[in-house]
Order: sequence, then structure tokens, then C-alpha cells
Amino acid sequence: MWNVKDIYYVSDSTALLTEDMGKSLLCQFPEIGFNEEKIPFVRSVNDARKALDRILDQSGSLQPIVFCTIMDKDVRDVFNAAEVEMLDLYGGFLNDLERTLEAKAVREPGFFRHTDDTKAGERVEAIHYSIEHDDGQKTREYDQAEVILVGVSRTGKTPVSVYLATHMGLKAANFALTSDHLNNFELPGDIVHNRKQVVGLTISAQYLHRIRQKRYPDSTYAKLSTCSTELRQAEQLFMQHAIKTLKTDGRSIEELSVQVTQLLGISKKKWRRK
Repeated sequence: MWNVKDIYYVSDSTALLTEDMGKSLLCQFPEIGFNEEKIPFVRSVNDARKALDRILDQSGSLQPIVFCTIMDKDVRDVFNAAEVEMLDLYGGFLNDLERTLEAKAVREPGFFRHTDDTKAGERVEAIHYSIEHDDGQKTREYDQAEVILVGVSRTGKTPVSVYLATHMGLKAANFALTSDHLNNFELPGDIVHNRKQVVGLTISAQYLHRIRQKRYPDSTYAKLSTCSTELRQAEQLFMQHAIKTLKTDGRSIEELSVQVTQLLGISKKKWRRK
């Protein structure tokens, strides 16, 4: 069994859906650590060859897994290389659907984005916002956020933010608490000012230790004592500013996302219409 595996999400569009589909499968293997990377907008054979060269340069003989949602067969076939394990997330399903529906799929990259649909436009706007406000970027624009996730490193902030944007159409930002914030028991003013939109993500020290240990074995960052201290400081900050909290241990991204909306009083009616 592999302890760590390199994963690439390759797409002819943004790769956000590719990542989401891949993660939904990988979460069934919690005992394995994954090094993940998105490679979006691979739309020509030349793009694909450059992407494959990059993958092989980084992962060498480690037999990386490539989750692929490329429509063009010639472009997709570039990744049918012996050095990688390519999983086509669209091809097989589309072929089956074509047979069942007795019709041809358009096979156009990101087709849903081109429809004249205000709701789809709102969702794309939310996705862009989530990407641009990942990991503490552009905090001055937090007034526009519908959700702000805050927590120490590796508590699940980014995947939940992405899910909130891609599946619920919510503008979700996330912010990682560093030692400066924790040791000084201070939150940035942009978070305090918008604390009604903030959810603090917490986790047990043991669980966080296991996650960090897989990523950075035997580092100070991964030590149980470090995890315990950071979590205790973060929880004190959340209490100090009356921030709602949510524990992430062993919960799926989907479950956490719904619970975030419930904590903030964001109704199902609001995000379902998106």
C-alpha cells in the first residue's frame, strides 16, 4: 500500500470540478496521504504534452494519478502514458449516456459556463471570489464575503470554501491563523469587523497531528504538542470574539459545508437557487 501518492487534476476548464470529483473518491482512502495539484485549461495537444512533462518531472517514477476531465480525445490521449495512471472522469460516463439517450454530447469544455443563465453567472462569480480570497488573500474585500472560514493550518478551510462556492454559489473566503495571530491573541480587523460571517474550524489535536504528520513527517509543525497549543490558542480567539465554531474531525466536505450554512443562518432556499 502507498503511504503517499501524487495526484493531478487535469482539465480543459478550471479543474475545480475535476478536483471535486477526484477528492470525493480519494476520501475513501484516509490512510493514504496525497500531494495534490490542479492543472487547468489544457486545451491542445501541446498543452497536454507540457502538462505531462511537468507531471513526470515532479513525480518521476512514482506512478502519479491523473484525474482527467478533458473532452478532446486527442488531447486526453496524451495522458495515456505508462508512467502515469490516468482516470478519465468524463469519457466513460458520456459514452454510456450517449448510448442511453441515443444522442451525441456536445463535448465542449465548460459548456455550462456559456449558457445564458444568471444563476450560473453568480456561481462562477462565487468561484472566482473563493479562489482570489484563499488562504488570507485580499482580506480588505471580506465585506463581500458570505462565509469566512478561519482556523489553524490543515483544518479543511480551502476544500470547504471551494465546495461552498462551486456547489452552493456562496462567496467563501478562508484565513489561516499563523503563530503571530495565535501568540498575540489577535485577529485581523477585517475578520473581527465581519465576524457574523465567520466560522472557526477546529479539530482534535490527535487528528490534526495525523494529518500534518503525513504531509511533513517528524517536523515541529506536525508535533502533537504544537497542534495542541495552536488549537487551544485558536479556540480562545474564537471565544474572545464570539465566533461560531465547527469541529471537522472525520466529517465529509459536503457535511461540513451544510453545517457552515446552518451555523450562519444561510437558508437552503438561498443556495439552492444558485
